[in-house]
Amino acid sequence: MSGGQANQGTARETSEDSGRFRQRRRTRAAIVDAAAELLRQGRAAPGVNEIAEAADVSRRTVYQYFPTVDQLLLDATLGLLAQADVDAAIDAAGAGHPDATERVEAMIQALGDIAVDSLSLGRSLIRLTVDTPAAEPTQPKRGYRRISWIERAVEPLRGDLDHDLYERLVSGLAMVVGWEALIVLEDLRAVDPPERVRVSTWAARALIDSIRAEQASRTRRD
Repeated sequence: MSGGQANQGTARETSEDSGRFRQRRRTRAAIVDAAAELLRQGRAAPGVNEIAEAADVSRRTVYQYFPTVDQLLLDATLGLLAQADVDAAIDAAGAGHPDATERVEAMIQALGDIAVDSLSLGRSLIRLTVDTPAAEPTQPKRGYRRISWIERAVEPLRGDLDHDLYERLVSGLAMVVGWEALIVLEDLRAVDPPERVRVSTWAARALIDSIRAEQASRTRRD
């Protein structure tokens, strides 16, 4: 096989893997969104059959993504608390002059504001998922909503970064944005909520600056 054929094969495999990942993320999102809509309608504890019907998936599919209904309803509840505020914060930061750093900082601030009253729910969600095996080895257990927010926030950088650097940036930001980062700062550093936001913002800014510097170094070498 020639080098060109090998590269084409690798590209196809990468594209297929990305397509499967995006489809799984859409399915998970549809299940959580269906549960959230039922909660919004006043259903205090919708069952698996009801959620599966609303999401247009099977019961088996629901259980593939969420081993327990409690985990699913908790994820949906957190989505109801956070979705509108975080989306609005990212959109407002991107108005006029879309800058990835400003968008990420706005996302962190919005999540920090929400966490003041809902961090205990975040702890519960982590506890429910940390020991639960993934439905597939390459499938994330949770976090599709956070990854979607991060990808939206750094969208202005997508065209400026090599694919591997863009993916590394998304992974790096996932470590410093969200429940885990806030819990570490509360439990290990005993800092107050405003300082947690400041530290997360500083870490995110450092990651973005580092990735930009690495991309610039690559471009100069080329």
